[in-house]
Amino acid sequence: MRASRRRLQELKQTIGEVTVQEAFSAQQRGAVLIDVREPNEVGAGSPVEAKRIVRGFLELNIEDLVPELDTPLLVMCAGGARSLFASHDLQELGYSAVRSVAGGFGAWRNQGLPVEVPRVLSNDERERYSRHISIPEVGEAGQLRLLASKVLLIGAGGLGSPAGFYLAAAGVGTLGIVDDDVVDRSNLQRQILHTDQRIGTPKVESASATLSALNPAIRIRSHPVRLTSDNVEEIFSGYDVVVDGSDNFPTRYLVNDACVKLDIPNVHGSIFRFEGQVSVFWPGYEQRRGPCYRCLFPEPPPPELAPSCADAGVLGILPGVIGTLEAVEAIKILLGVGDPLVGRLLLYDALSQRFTELTVDPRPDCPWCADGAVISEYPDYEVFCAAHAS
Repeated sequence: MRASRRRLQELKQTIGEVTVQEAFSAQQRGAVLIDVREPNEVGAGSPVEAKRIVRGFLELNIEDLVPELDTPLLVMCAGGARSLFASHDLQELGYSAVRSVAGGFGAWRNQGLPVEVPRVLSNDERERYSRHISIPEVGEAGQLRLLASKVLLIGAGGLGSPAGFYLAAAGVGTLGIVDDDVVDRSNLQRQILHTDQRIGTPKVESASATLSALNPAIRIRSHPVRLTSDNVEEIFSGYDVVVDGSDNFPTRYLVNDACVKLDIPNVHGSIFRFEGQVSVFWPGYEQRRGPCYRCLFPEPPPPELAPSCADAGVLGILPGVIGTLEAVEAIKILLGVGDPLVGRLLLYDALSQRFTELTVDPRPDCPWCADGAVISEYPDYEVFCAAHAS
């Protein structure tokens, strides 16, 4: 008798097996059904709400999906053989209630039990995102989550350029870009989405061409308009994260207020000469109550304390650092991993090559995000900022 066949017989004696009907009933009672088949097999169908972990990554990924070792587990493959080996390895990891599904997916489908055709990575996607897939915190499930995500970039300039590059490369499925400006030669020192040949071209067109060339499979939504109180909610609708790379206070307040009202995380970045800052303004964050932009800046600072890049200048590489950090925060939020910069302001000084972190608490009297605050209509942001500049 072949060694593999002998081993299967041994496992049948030590690993409990259940029929597909029993597995379905146990799943309805809270047991976790794990489909360990290969992606090309899963692409033809898989049990509804099954956890899909390729057999080769099972031991690496299972604890992230099922942290409690006493959780009832039902392991399925195509016919019931690989699931026995997988069940044994799960027991070796310490899981105490593991059963193999006899007959596998073939029997499940033949019995007419609920099946769905999940989105799986294509061969091209698997190759492109292979370095993501090999990270347990991302894996295939995380990459699929990124591909289904939508991120809106406010501005295709110094901050939007590096953020856009890395979000597109990471496989964020839909990238929206809001910008009503055109490419100017003075932009090219830092706005790396654009080229000299595109001077005079709308920035959203130039950015779309660059990002589509990098990753033609993602979708680019161009919004070649100025963000206003009248269009902000329509534009923001459907996006999972907003990455704010704007360079003026009226837009920053508008972005903040719309994100608070719509409960969208606002990844904020700003730059000045050799300095930059990054934070995530998200009062609705489930893990802890975060501030909004108005909690940090109840009113805009005087113009002499916060001149524009055109007036004060900016080190060309600085937006690359800050915009990339914004992209990191957006990816963490989309994947649900790590500790986002909610309630924390990260300051960067390029001259000293030093990061400093400050804690930012929500203001209990914030008119926009405090408990009980009534959000009615957006103010006139130009008037609001001008009033505090005088």
